[in-house]
Amino acid sequence: MKNNEKQSRLSISQSWDMIFSALNIGKKIKEDGYFVITANDIKKYGGNIEPRSMTKWDSSELLPKAFKDNNLNILPTSRGAYIISDFNLYEKIPDLTESVLEMQKINVPNYETISVDKITSESKAINVLLLTKILDCFLEEEDNVNTFNGREGTGKFSFKIDRISREPLFIDVNSAQCEIDAGLENENSIVIIEVKNVVHKDFHIRQLYYPYRSWEKKVNKPIRLLFVIYSNEIYRIFEYKFEDLSNYSSIKFVKGKNYSLQDTEINMEDLLNIYKETKIKFDDEEIKEDKNKVPFIQADSFDRLISLIENINKKPMTELEISELMLFETRQSNYYFNAGRYLGLLEKRKIYDKSSKKNITKVYTTDFAKKILNLNYKERQLMYVKIILEHRIFNECFIESYKTGDLPDKEFLKNIMRELKVCSEKLISRRASSVIGWLKWIFNLTKL
Repeated sequence: MKNNEKQSRLSISQSWDMIFSALNIGKKIKEDGYFVITANDIKKYGGNIEPRSMTKWDSSELLPKAFKDNNLNILPTSRGAYIISDFNLYEKIPDLTESVLEMQKINVPNYETISVDKITSESKAINVLLLTKILDCFLEEEDNVNTFNGREGTGKFSFKIDRISREPLFIDVNSAQCEIDAGLENENSIVIIEVKNVVHKDFHIRQLYYPYRSWEKKVNKPIRLLFVIYSNEIYRIFEYKFEDLSNYSSIKFVKGKNYSLQDTEINMEDLLNIYKETKIKFDDEEIKEDKNKVPFIQADSFDRLISLIENINKKPMTELEISELMLFETRQSNYYFNAGRYLGLLEKRKIYDKSSKKNITKVYTTDFAKKILNLNYKERQLMYVKIILEHRIFNECFIESYKTGDLPDKEFLKNIMRELKVCSEKLISRRASSVIGWLKWIFNLTKL
């Protein structure tokens, strides 16, 4: 990766502020409804950062401030041009238990070169996906053969796209670049797959639509579109279709299913037994004078925390690298690091970097985290539950939820947080959402 592609997300956000100001983009969009910008302009007015890294956000979470503040988004129309308007470009990813009736256990064939705990990249996740016949099961089609992948030009096509506060816009695309993680063919269909090994809240529809439009004119068989997430030794597969070929916004969820490479059966008795054997170790009372005190959690998705820990265990990272991997803002990276630190799973270390010839700080998994990650699926999830319940607020809220069958009301939870003095009043509402998110994750373990 080139040095200028390693710019921080904050730098990219600042660069877009410069571009918006120099080209008066906000005013022109109000007048015309959209703005066409070239790659040369992005590089010229944005501080010489490569346009590809300035325009590619696979999740809405990391849109630059200039886009977020104005409800704007950007799409490529060719290899050197883009269009900006108030597009709806992202599709929410269903929750782990949403739209999925059951988890199916899949056995991995006994090969020396394949290990369940070493599926560390999207390409390896695809290999195991094919090797285990998971796709045959999901697609209800046998003999799926991997026949194409990689970057390619889209050719020419046109489409309509919905906008937030304006009429739909018609866009012409001429040889924009798209990338396909895996393209398969079976007797009855072509299958295009986008794979992620990091959990996000949504995905960019372009990742399915542009490859779909590129290939639909080349083949006669119908095309099926899959978005796949591999994390925590679980494959989550979602199938989508476009109800109108020429309408980017006509995406529709077809079906979804989860596949586990290990036993995932956890019941309420398992959770109750963990509760009974867990002693409270932490009151989490905020002590402002204690600079070493770990702040109370502000990270809503425990699935995303697991995903981060798994990736850091493969390769220690700087805060910038975490933000690039997880599509976090720098501040959000710190929230999730502190959530890992809160559980004793992540730590920061200073190391000497040979390339820059200076000391830098990286985030590492602790020895304790490494032990947990070496456990099988069920033991690993229950250990996560145990270290969460070692904190008084989660311990008390868990048993209350267990007895009532419902997650705690937010106002009820905020009162407990005040009593335990876990954070300042101005942070209580935001951090209460994180507590509810983690409790929801615990009880959802019984639904997989």
